[in-house]
Amino acid sequence: MTPRDVSPGLDKLDQRDGDELQDGSPGLLRQAQHGVDKLDQREGDEPQDGSPGLLRQAQHGVDKLDQRRVADAARREAAARARAFAEADERALDGLISVRPRSAAPRPQPVWDDAQVLVHEPVGERYRRLVLASGTITSTAQAGQFLMITVPPHAGDRILLPRPMAIHRRRPATGATPGTIELIYGVVGRGTRALAAVPVGARLQVTGPLGRGFDYPVGTRSALLIGRGVGICGVMGAAEDAAALGIRATMVLSGQRPDQVLGRADCAELGVRTIEVTDDDGSSDLATLAAMLRAEFDGAAPERTAPDVIMVCGAGVLARLAAELGAHWGVPVQASLEAHMACGLGYCHGCAAPVRTDPSIEGPLVCADGPVFDANIPVV
Repeated sequence: MTPRDVSPGLDKLDQRDGDELQDGSPGLLRQAQHGVDKLDQREGDEPQDGSPGLLRQAQHGVDKLDQRRVADAARREAAARARAFAEADERALDGLISVRPRSAAPRPQPVWDDAQVLVHEPVGERYRRLVLASGTITSTAQAGQFLMITVPPHAGDRILLPRPMAIHRRRPATGATPGTIELIYGVVGRGTRALAAVPVGARLQVTGPLGRGFDYPVGTRSALLIGRGVGICGVMGAAEDAAALGIRATMVLSGQRPDQVLGRADCAELGVRTIEVTDDDGSSDLATLAAMLRAEFDGAAPERTAPDVIMVCGAGVLARLAAELGAHWGVPVQASLEAHMACGLGYCHGCAAPVRTDPSIEGPLVCADGPVFDANIPVV
């Protein structure tokens, strides 16, 4: 997962912010009537019917209505596509996910920290990069864990619930430089819009590190990491661990367009080989990507042998693809899931994981038992 406002939910595309009104809504009808009333008015020189000025006003009113109808139709179409993708994503996880065995390494104790904002800047058109000073969390956080960030009020809007976000990078303290945690998020709703307004120098209350992260099995020599969008942040910690442990890692960086692909500079810094795929050129198509990865790890050379483990974050369909590759190569797969969260600590029991359990028993939670789970193709 990359729990994030992180887990914005694809239904966010169906939101209507500000003045974005639907056809037939009272607001749009009032605008249309206002345009008619303007035509009926005769002020100043009282232009006559058929005058260029009056015709321009009439045409402008018609154009504005047409633009709104076209824009609203495009939003409805995008929302329909998003719902269809969300349903496919949910089906992809059916029977795939199971809780991982208890780790031998103890999970770090979460802390509440008043972290200073050191960097807060745009990353491309869709994302923002947030760097916080938090030596304690930096020194204890494990790959794939996340934070809950309390967002301060903004423009009179009070954000009641904290927002979950994956830890993208952990940079330990060096000399006078404090330890930092780095997050990357998309601005998709009220909470992240308010967060985007927080200036450098301000302080944010954060809770973490939280959740069950990624673990490299003993004896791992090579790993395949797969991330899409901000899901790349969820597996970047595993790339950091691979660099520290001398594990040969390959990272698939997926996005809609090349300018929306995250993580290039991070992978270059860590010495991780990258494979970029996008929707623009069709390389992110699941069947195309599966064929590409099987060819990359065809065993023709030592560096092309199958990875010892696969780690993935970004979408349910990607988790299933990873599980299929894992079954083909006979290697374990760890998948990080996304979920809406209210507390991140397991108190509210609101982020049920898609794991089949006895109906009389409460199932595992993404925040406490995940976000990283095992992913295996169901045996039928």
